[in-house]
Amino acid sequence: MQTLQQPVVKDLVLVGGGHSHVAVLRRFGMRPVAGVRLTIICRETHTPYSGMLPGLVAGHYTFDEAHIDLGPLCRFAGARLYHDEAIGLDLDGQSVQCCGRPPVKYDILSINTGSTPRTADVPGATGNVVPVKPINQFMAHWDRMIDRVLARNNGVRIGVVGTGAGGVEMLLAVQYRLRQELRARGRTDDHMTYALFGDTGEVLSGHTARARRAFERVLRDRQVQLFAGNAALQVSPGRLRTADGAEHALDEILWVTAAGAASWLAESGLRVDQQGFIAVNDALQSLSHPSVFAAGDIASVQNHPRPKSGVFAVRQGPPLAENLRRALSNEPLRPFRPQRRFLSLITTGDKYAVASRGNWALQGRLMWRWKDWIDRRFMRKYNELPDMAQAKLPVLAGGVADATAIKEISAIAMRCGGCGAKVGSTVLDRALGQLQPFSRPDILIGLNAPDDAAVVAVPAGKVMVHTVDYFRSFIEDPYIFGQVAANHSLGDIFAMGGEPQSALAIVTVPFGLEPKVEDQLSQLMAGALKVLNEAETALVGGHTSEGAELAMGFAVNGLADRARLLRKGGMRPGDRLILTKPLGTGTLFAADMRRKAKGRWIDAALASMVQSNRAAAQCLHRYGATACTDVTGFGLLGHLVEMTKPSGVDVELLLSAVPLLDGALDTVRLGILSSLQPQNVRLRRAVRDVNIFAQDERFPLIFDPQTAGGLLASIPSDQADSCLDTLRELGYVRAAIIGSVRPLSDQLEPVVLHR
Repeated sequence: MQTLQQPVVKDLVLVGGGHSHVAVLRRFGMRPVAGVRLTIICRETHTPYSGMLPGLVAGHYTFDEAHIDLGPLCRFAGARLYHDEAIGLDLDGQSVQCCGRPPVKYDILSINTGSTPRTADVPGATGNVVPVKPINQFMAHWDRMIDRVLARNNGVRIGVVGTGAGGVEMLLAVQYRLRQELRARGRTDDHMTYALFGDTGEVLSGHTARARRAFERVLRDRQVQLFAGNAALQVSPGRLRTADGAEHALDEILWVTAAGAASWLAESGLRVDQQGFIAVNDALQSLSHPSVFAAGDIASVQNHPRPKSGVFAVRQGPPLAENLRRALSNEPLRPFRPQRRFLSLITTGDKYAVASRGNWALQGRLMWRWKDWIDRRFMRKYNELPDMAQAKLPVLAGGVADATAIKEISAIAMRCGGCGAKVGSTVLDRALGQLQPFSRPDILIGLNAPDDAAVVAVPAGKVMVHTVDYFRSFIEDPYIFGQVAANHSLGDIFAMGGEPQSALAIVTVPFGLEPKVEDQLSQLMAGALKVLNEAETALVGGHTSEGAELAMGFAVNGLADRARLLRKGGMRPGDRLILTKPLGTGTLFAADMRRKAKGRWIDAALASMVQSNRAAAQCLHRYGATACTDVTGFGLLGHLVEMTKPSGVDVELLLSAVPLLDGALDTVRLGILSSLQPQNVRLRRAVRDVNIFAQDERFPLIFDPQTAGGLLASIPSDQADSCLDTLRELGYVRAAIIGSVRPLSDQLEPVVLHR
């Protein structure tokens, strides 16, 4: 996580990762605005480029070639990436309501969520057809659709509803890809039939006559049945009824019709047009709420209506970025007038395209190469990023912030140390007042009746287990960081077979204006409390201060039966070693800081890190674990050595069996390792015949420091397989048996590696 050089004065929040917003991110990365905190809320970490969708479906592009990775782009822009979905707005309170996190506050908001085909317009369509947008959801269905088609030898009938450019391109791309897949398996596509439906009397309505004639010829040559001017009236499972009364049996129905907007936009109180799209002026600013902007398909520019096309979303990116910058600085906005005519490059699925603009049209493979060059050039702008710039004063570029903000910033610059660095009581009370800690009867004094210290009772027959962890944030999302920090802190309690009872939070939040500090603290504590409450752990207090960067930890108290305590010592010869989570968080987040990790790798790593070890610990205990620890900062080998010494044993470790997070090997191959790696590597002396394995690309990962890692336990040999099966049923799908325990030898190195 980046250290803030200036305090946060204003929050710019982007909802959606559309074509306009990726331009905003890049431009703010190139020229940061000091004092402005940038946040993007997006359902997907990899945002697809719609212009390459037909090529992706046809198999001409890989996933990465057709998607912009928001992870590195947000790192470049210094933006917080919130992997979530917006579902509403509080326009008076200026916050975005999300599916899976607390509301996100904004000073300026921009919306670029795209559109979706309106399935609700046709009875039965919702649930019985596959909308092509959102693209990521469609691609998941497309992969399954390929498998279904390849599994059948009898007649398969595919229908596409929508005779515009999108529908025609999609049908031809689907046909081409399925034909290639079948041919690769020595089969023909004679059993496949395709049909195109639309309510207009011609294909590509609105395009030139030459372009229409070209695609009519292609559709005839490809033996596509065309039902133009025959609107879809009703859909039922596997059937489509059209305006002429005919019913068509279809195995797959793809929906590429007129675009629609999410209902929550109008329900929130924004002014929208008749189709539900956000009404904006020439500066892309909401006509009803000046602090809200919109671009792309979701926006309806009142003075300049245009078709819903990615061309306009791309062109709106630079003026949107400029006007957001101006709005943050209270400067006059600049109007933007979109072009009336634009170049259309429409593909036929087989690396052939038709180009049209105004009254002319050209076609051929050269047109496809032209489109391919344009699309790849666009993608390189966002997937090959330059070095980051540094934000400079004045506080808000292009203008001076208001006098009150200047005074508050001056006060922030002169922050005190000692107890003067504590977060103010008013801010703290407001942030904590939104939380509901888990209630336990053995908490005698906690947050419900704050005092100088918490008081807890120790039930008879129990012993107390104490632990503490604290570290600075490595991600920009305080809500997720709160979950990771709490989960990491609970790991030691679970590893020892205990149940956490209470937790004291230790928090450092970056300097800032009171509302910004309060918001970040609220997000952070809400994430932590989600984990603590699920673990039935009472948050009883803590200490919060201001500092240069976000950091968090917990002092946790747990309860355990003395006789059931699990220790690091206790491994017995013949036991087998089980690891419940994959390794790789150290190298992945080191790569993330250098913008070398793919967003999906970081998403998967975070999903592993927020997975609780509670159920795993209970499972290991149930199957007779003889020793256990959680794998954290010292890496797998370091913690394994900690277990061998008190146990008086050696271990065999099967390197190829150690589970790894997606992308971990890729980042190791790039030579990217955690800053703690060199210290952990000193333990290589514990490995027998270490030089034999030092060149193995997996070898560095046994030294990789983990945050909120899994549990490492020794299990009696006759119970290990059943224990592993149960762990996987509990959701620890990457759990693995990675080795075994041997009697102590006369060798100095206790770890024997095997590939």
